[in-house]
Amino acid sequence: MSAVIGMAPPEYDPAAPRSAATLPVGTAATVRAYVTELLRRHRTAFAVLIAVNAVAVIASMAGPYLLGSLVDRLAEGARDLHLPGAVAVFMVALAVQTVFVRLVRLRGAMLGEEMLADLREDFLVRAVGLPPGVLERAGTGDLLSRITTDIDRLANAMREAVPQLAIGVVWAGLLIAGLAVTAPPLALAVLVAAPLLIAGCRWYFKRAPSAYRSEAAGYAAVAAVLAETVDAGRTVEAHRLGARRIALSDRRVKEWTSWERYTLFLRSVLFPVIALTHTTVLAAVLMIGGVFVLKGWMGVGQLTTGALLAQMLVDPVGVILRWYDELQVAQVSLARLVGVREIEPDAGDAAVRPDGRDVRADDVRFGYREGVDVLHRVSMDVAPGTRLALVGPSGAGKSTLGRLLAGIYAPRAGRVTLGGAELSRMPAERVREHVALVNQEHHVFVGSLRDNLLLARAGATDVELWAALGAVDADGWARALDDGLGTEVGSGGLALSPAQAQQIALARLVLADPHTLVLDEATSLLDPRAARHLERSLARVLEGRTVVAIAHRLHTAHDADVIAVVEGGRITELGSHDDLVAADGAYAALWRSWHG
Repeated sequence: MSAVIGMAPPEYDPAAPRSAATLPVGTAATVRAYVTELLRRHRTAFAVLIAVNAVAVIASMAGPYLLGSLVDRLAEGARDLHLPGAVAVFMVALAVQTVFVRLVRLRGAMLGEEMLADLREDFLVRAVGLPPGVLERAGTGDLLSRITTDIDRLANAMREAVPQLAIGVVWAGLLIAGLAVTAPPLALAVLVAAPLLIAGCRWYFKRAPSAYRSEAAGYAAVAAVLAETVDAGRTVEAHRLGARRIALSDRRVKEWTSWERYTLFLRSVLFPVIALTHTTVLAAVLMIGGVFVLKGWMGVGQLTTGALLAQMLVDPVGVILRWYDELQVAQVSLARLVGVREIEPDAGDAAVRPDGRDVRADDVRFGYREGVDVLHRVSMDVAPGTRLALVGPSGAGKSTLGRLLAGIYAPRAGRVTLGGAELSRMPAERVREHVALVNQEHHVFVGSLRDNLLLARAGATDVELWAALGAVDADGWARALDDGLGTEVGSGGLALSPAQAQQIALARLVLADPHTLVLDEATSLLDPRAARHLERSLARVLEGRTVVAIAHRLHTAHDADVIAVVEGGRITELGSHDDLVAADGAYAALWRSWHG
């Protein structure tokens, strides 16, 4: 997972953390490009939001202008102030402001939800389009924190921060413009506070991004430790690692909270600076305006209007800085989400097409870490229609070899080909048309049993779905369900047993109808008798297909055409069951120990 995040030093000037997360964090250029793309998609909604907000702000300025006019008329000694007309205009302006402020909130909320929906969809589409094996190797805590914590943080920003920031900028711009039209000297008075605000913001925003990035990475580290400890709970108990895991969790939490305190310190400096800026603006307007009134260069009404408009600037400036600060947190989460865009998509070479069904591994090397190979110069040929069994001790490399033959991983050296075409050069979708992998982990999606099966072939009829279930001996319990194929399964629905989930995965395999299959302990969750019965049923479905079966149950190997014994990342024996038993080697020893 990510590297250890150090605590903030006493002078509160920490550097950004070093991270070793598998999934990258997007660069500033990637984030800007995505934000630009998002704004382009919703440019009409943004234009409507700004227009509606402009009307609301202009209506809000009617009160100061009317009050300033009344003060000027009183200063000139006028007796008829036309109060009914002024009150009528004010009430109309107030009604317009009320209606359009409501529209601003509504339009802002709608725009935020639309952008948030786009972000979620973009992340999901990009994530599932990553090269096979990338997400499999991603750290659990890092991946979970991106799709939970980062999405939650962005939800608030997308719903409120982006629309409110746009509203605040338009609001402040129109007020300053109104101040410049009413009393130009007072507009210059606003600039008196600019140096203080700029200095405070530069100090804050120079430190905030790296601090929030470190805070997010610290949380990911906490999530990783907790997830690991829970997942490996039995191992922790068996080896008495509880105290060590608790100490590691405490350290990660302490490091994370140190960054939380540091970001709180940054805000505790920024907010007083903002409050002092507001006071400075109003004081400058009153003092400069007062001098101009005494000199006769400005009317009392102009000063009144200017002072009110200057006071109204407090709200938009506060909105801008508040939501810009919120965007600092959101920017880090956004960078983590759009980081997947920096991973090259598995486009493959559309021109590469297999010419035949033979599978071949030629001098293949592969490792999960740089410089550490799991497979060492593995070569083998699997003729079309062959049933190949990979056997050997745990950790020998059987599943890794199976994933290479299924096109999930690309070899570090050597070639894995299907019909003479390199699997690593073919688009993932094309690989899946020819080769399918069914492993020990099966997922039941929330939805009906029918929807779970249609994932393999969207156009399949109910008759074909029942036939697929029958092929894997699952039609018995499926027909016993109250709603049959329409029964809701998964989280919140009918809880299926691991064995039933495995049968659904195998039924999907029947529906997908690939010519080459890689079965990695595909019946491991069934009891031996049921597994044997299912495999006999599957044998009819698999007739004529190329099957690579990875199993510890040696009856699978007994039924195979060819058996490959994998030891230490190498194929040490290759042949039929009878030949290998007669050779009295590693396979024969495994057979005797298993069969008695």
